[in-house]
Amino acid sequence: MPDLRLVVIGAGIIGASTALALQRDGHRVTLIDREAPCAGASFGNAGAIVNASCTPSAMPGITIDALRMLCQPLSPLSIRPSYLYKILPWLIRFALESRRSRVTENARHLCALTKRSIAAWRELTIGTSLSALLREGGWLTVYESDRSFARSADSRALKDANDAHYEILSAADIRDLEPDLAPIFKHGIFSRESLWLSNPQRMVQGMVELLLSRGGTYRQFDVQSIDIDDQQIVLRNDSATLLADKLIIATGAWSKRLAKQCGDNVPLDTERGYHIMLASENSRLLSRPVMNAESSFALVPMKSGLRLTGQDELAGIDAAPDYRRIRRLLPEARRMLPAIQGHEESVWMGCRPSLPDSLPVIGFATRSKDVLYAFGHQHLGMTLGPATGLMIADLIAGRNDAVDLTLYGAERFTSVRAMLRSVCR
Repeated sequence: MPDLRLVVIGAGIIGASTALALQRDGHRVTLIDREAPCAGASFGNAGAIVNASCTPSAMPGITIDALRMLCQPLSPLSIRPSYLYKILPWLIRFALESRRSRVTENARHLCALTKRSIAAWRELTIGTSLSALLREGGWLTVYESDRSFARSADSRALKDANDAHYEILSAADIRDLEPDLAPIFKHGIFSRESLWLSNPQRMVQGMVELLLSRGGTYRQFDVQSIDIDDQQIVLRNDSATLLADKLIIATGAWSKRLAKQCGDNVPLDTERGYHIMLASENSRLLSRPVMNAESSFALVPMKSGLRLTGQDELAGIDAAPDYRRIRRLLPEARRMLPAIQGHEESVWMGCRPSLPDSLPVIGFATRSKDVLYAFGHQHLGMTLGPATGLMIADLIAGRNDAVDLTLYGAERFTSVRAMLRSVCR
């Protein structure tokens, strides 16, 4: 099925990766976004490429944990009171996904995707300048207390069950890996095989530049409506139209409205994440990203400085950012890494697209096999960008895939009978 007119909506890591994968198959690809490339969540994340990640957000006991966190000033979770009634149906679904039977199943399906993440990154960037932005060295999570480490038992059990490799580190091991960390951490979990990006924005922009250099097209186009018939797909906004043979919706947190026009009511909502950039000289203090398990934030050395990133705020897409909570973590960051120099250089907020079962939506729309979805990657957008793009390319080409993509389709949310079966498991 060569030389189709393919339009990919969304110029973040998922859309850019998908556009490159489709172009490789010989299609005419147009990538569109209402803003410049990498203007959303891909810009400000931690740059994680976590191999074999298999821990869903909805874990056993999450409801009690969340209630406790909402009462803590340094909690990684907050809910805007004005948004609570809107997100309540999502929260109920999320709580149902924390049952052990569902956690086990969701972890298995998540790991099936993420186990191919590094290979997919290598495949899509090999022979290009983009591969220089991939950093080795793994990901490190550190724990101050025996109690906090014990709380990771469920997550470690899921890793063991899904053959996800990790190492348990002692205080001495942590000091050997990261000597500038304060000597306050008793335990560590090290994912040696994982990668990270020294500049996520540059990676996505570089992907778009590569697409253009190979004959692809980029347009700034805010899609207002999608019309589907047997001959073509018509995208419209207030001033223009765009035609496509096949359409891929990869608009992250903004995908729900477009998916609904294509026949699917997906329970997508938004986890808003924040970051603070600290001066560039601080990047030399760490050799890899380090996650503080106590306060659920990460310090990530990047080209532009040291990134302090974290927070899950449930407030929807449109609410103004509230930077107070991320700024409260600065003293904790300095306690963790005492040699930090300087003060905040910039601050940012972005919207992660999140689904109750922690799995993305990858597959065909209900109304048409000419429309495909690639959204809802939550905290794993960078991890799963190229893997998702290659899976979408396989779907369009009709190639067999090692992963059963019916498990990730939008239809898993549209059947009341299926939902009732899930509740009764």
